[in-house]
Amino acid sequence: MFAKETYTTRRDSLKKSVGTGLLLFLGNEESGMNFEDNTYHFRQDSTFLYFFGLPYAGLAAVIDVDEDKEIIFGDELTIDHIVWMGTQPTLHEKAQRVGVMETRPAADLKKYLEKAVAKKQQIHYLPVYRAEHRLKLLDWLV
Repeated sequence: MFAKETYTTRRDSLKKSVGTGLLLFLGNEESGMNFEDNTYHFRQDSTFLYFFGLPYAGLAAVIDVDEDKEIIFGDELTIDHIVWMGTQPTLHEKAQRVGVMETRPAADLKKYLEKAVAKKQQIHYLPVYRAEHRLKLLDWLV
């Protein structure tokens, strides 16, 4: 993980080059080998890592160029996670380490995108390479 200034500089440069709209970044989920809890070693999406630097499953991020906002969407760890892994920093603390001050629950992303679609705000995202991402975009944007 780099210094937070590295990530903020990268995001600022991207905002300037895109100019307008909403930039959507989908992080990866855990991927099961033969059942849900027997997963492959987790690897975060490279673009998500480049701009947000967080190597954790279940995250998504939005850069709202028009409103000059950066938001990471994801869920806090449950007590089951904490028992299994020990005490961990909160999502908000992790986001602050990469220069993002706003975090929201994962369920809020759909509402955020629906508002952007209603405002006819252009939503930019990279070509989809995972089936679960395709299904999420279909649910969120159509």
